Amino acid sequence: MDLRKIKKLIDLLEESNLTEIEIREGEESVRLSRAAVAPAAPAPAPVQAPLVIAPAPVATGMVSPTEAATGSVKSTASQALPDGHVVRSPMVGTYYASPNPDAPAFVKLGQTVKVGDTLGIIEAMKMFNPIESEVEGTVVAILVGNGKPLEFDEPMFVIG
Repeated sequence: MDLRKIKKLIDLLEESNLTEIEIREGEESVRLSRAAVAPAAPAPAPVQAPLVIAPAPVATGMVSPTEAATGSVKSTASQALPDGHVVRSPMVGTYYASPNPDAPAFVKLGQTVKVGDTLGIIEAMKMFNPIESEVEGTVVAILVGNGKPLEFDEPMFVIG
């Protein structure tokens, strides 16, 4: 199949509400699909928001806001997290605390969340993926800053 035809199929998939296209020409076949996504939110512009972290002295092994923002102590961060359920990044991407720069953050320190509540958004390859709470509880720590890059399995929140 011609590469130009495949590119046109990709454009068609992006412009439509379709999640999958499969085309066959003789013995050749091309199947394009994308994951179903929640309704698209406008692309948030990176905004610097204050990094909120559970207060604790650095001597106990807690990560300081500067270290958390720069990611300089990732190996010890998982050992010194506050007690509770740790929500980890399911992918590499950019974290956003709100759906757009003018909107309030999805969650704040001390806020009670329920299962399924949106905690934030991770942008990966121009797709905005909502991160939902897997447990019910109180947000004990927010370990990521708005507009900051995330790595796979990086701790994002602690819910107690």
